[in-house]
Amino acid sequence: MSRIGKKEITIPKNIEIIIKDSQIIVKGAEGILNYHIPSIIRVDINDNKLTLHKNKISKEAQAIHGLSRSIIYNMIKGISEGFKKKLIIQGVGYRAQMDGQTLIVSVGYSHPVRIEHTQEINISVENNTNIVISGINKEKVGQVAATIRSIRPPEPYKGKGIRYENEIVRRKVGKAGK
Repeated sequence: MSRIGKKEITIPKNIEIIIKDSQIIVKGAEGILNYHIPSIIRVDINDNKLTLHKNKISKEAQAIHGLSRSIIYNMIKGISEGFKKKLIIQGVGYRAQMDGQTLIVSVGYSHPVRIEHTQEINISVENNTNIVISGINKEKVGQVAATIRSIRPPEPYKGKGIRYENEIVRRKVGKAGK
């Protein structure tokens, strides 16, 4: 039973939603996002409320019902507010900087790591150790953040590496001396 799929989505006033065939297009001041609606799902719009219904009852329909609702909700939220992920670099000599559209990360390798990003995602660096990734597509913001974090994930002994803002790294005790 999908509890998420049954929830209504409230549409803000500054957002326009267009449903063509099996596509849903969300337009707003921030940009445009679209999603292909599976044939198992039906979308209805009434009085600034968007609801999703299943055309048939099956496990697949149940799973896609909640998934589609989450994706459409994230599209609406992204167009109206946007998404933001913050990464923190910890470690002596570890730092990041922007070179035009390229993020350059120096985290203890013999070479700096370069990351190119697309027009949809904005990357900014604050005081060499904080990286802010923002955009309207939640999936792409999260993927870019995960890619940057995977360059040097935090290690459990000293805590050095790249971590999310509120991430808690479980620390291990080092070798026991005599």
